[in-house]
Amino acid sequence: MLRPLAHKPLYEQIKDYILLNIQSGNFSPDSRIPSERELSEQFNVSRMTVTKALHELTRDGLLYARVGKGTFVSPRRIDQQLEMLTSFTEDMARRGQRSASRVLAASLQPASEDAAHYLGLLPGTPVVSLQRVRLAEGEPIALEHCMLVAAMCPQILERFDFSHDSLYEVLWREYGLGMRYAEQTIEARVASEYEATALEVLPGSPVLAITRVSYAEGDRPVEFVLSAYRGDRYKFHAILRKLESQAQP
Repeated sequence: MLRPLAHKPLYEQIKDYILLNIQSGNFSPDSRIPSERELSEQFNVSRMTVTKALHELTRDGLLYARVGKGTFVSPRRIDQQLEMLTSFTEDMARRGQRSASRVLAASLQPASEDAAHYLGLLPGTPVVSLQRVRLAEGEPIALEHCMLVAAMCPQILERFDFSHDSLYEVLWREYGLGMRYAEQTIEARVASEYEATALEVLPGSPVLAITRVSYAEGDRPVEFVLSAYRGDRYKFHAILRKLESQAQP
């Protein structure tokens, strides 16, 4: 029961109600919570009040919306360590989760200026372009656009199906391209309409946008990747150590 005369606004009280049910296990991860209409009728408040409560919980990553299906409790975020270069398949396997990919497009294309710059090529040089939605336990987690130096992995798209084959494993096993290290940047932004559709979230939902260049032996750039990870399902973790110096503060 909400308290209209309480100091705390009604939408905050609805947030507290939902949070309490999440913490107690009444609303379990990935379960659908009552609709806006049901909550507004239950607490005798306007839909706008309920919408504000759900919007803030979604913004904070505690709930997520699926277009046409409702609002659900977010599972715990996948915690990605920023210490080792691993593939998405390896990350999920270490967590005991089943991974898969949905291939959206796969073709040979002329390198854009950005791709050419990062891969050390001339613009227009053929690159393998592979766009996939990465899934964990059947749920879309990331939208990934990978570009590879085509000359280093001839006929890779004809020979392999990257809806289930691991790209890094194929590059190592078939082409001798073991990734040694990578440089990447991460920034927070909102999902574009295309990204939101692919990730099955609402337009404007938070994503972590990643740009990565991966290098093989001899500092050869092999892979340029643009990714958008769902902000409600993924977080990155790093250990930062102070540089040793002669003068200590």
